[in-house]
Amino acid sequence: MSIPTLVRTAPTEHPVLEVLAERWSPRAFDADNAIDEAKLAASLEAARWTPSANNSQPWRFIVARRGTALHAQVVDALVGFNQAWAVNAAVLVVAVAETATEDGTPITHALYDLGQAVAHFSVQAHHEGLLVHQMSGFDPEAVREFADLEPRFSAVTVFAVGEFGDVTALPEVLQQRETAPRVRRPIAETVILSA
Repeated sequence: MSIPTLVRTAPTEHPVLEVLAERWSPRAFDADNAIDEAKLAASLEAARWTPSANNSQPWRFIVARRGTALHAQVVDALVGFNQAWAVNAAVLVVAVAETATEDGTPITHALYDLGQAVAHFSVQAHHEGLLVHQMSGFDPEAVREFADLEPRFSAVTVFAVGEFGDVTALPEVLQQRETAPRVRRPIAETVILSA
């Protein structure tokens, strides 16, 4: 059994809030513990209060708890090695963007606002002691089918939520990723213009 490594503080170039420096995306989730419903609710509440253009709130979430048919459907929609580890997460959440209004008017900022909502969720979840790992490796059309999404809604990402699990239960290549040093592109390469 591995020793849970819940804190992997980022080596930031400048001081940031502790909750941001300590947030990371594990793949080792505890396969036995159920989600703490109060912590999940707080994380969804943080997403709910995300700013959005014209207060349009163009985000929706599909919340699938482990052991339910919905969780199994989300797992089935995952592709590649994501199925190998994400199945252990207490909750899988599908982030859905409302890309057009009911009358068909495009919501051009939907993806931006959805991204903010997921970020607010992940920071609150980390504050609550939960871990979040976002994935792009899934079949959005499979989600559309089982969730019966209207064409104006698009499944954008899936994220795993839960408590830290046993790193040694992961395939070896993922064990290495789990414990590798955290790195990011330097700020100087990220800011393309500054005056």
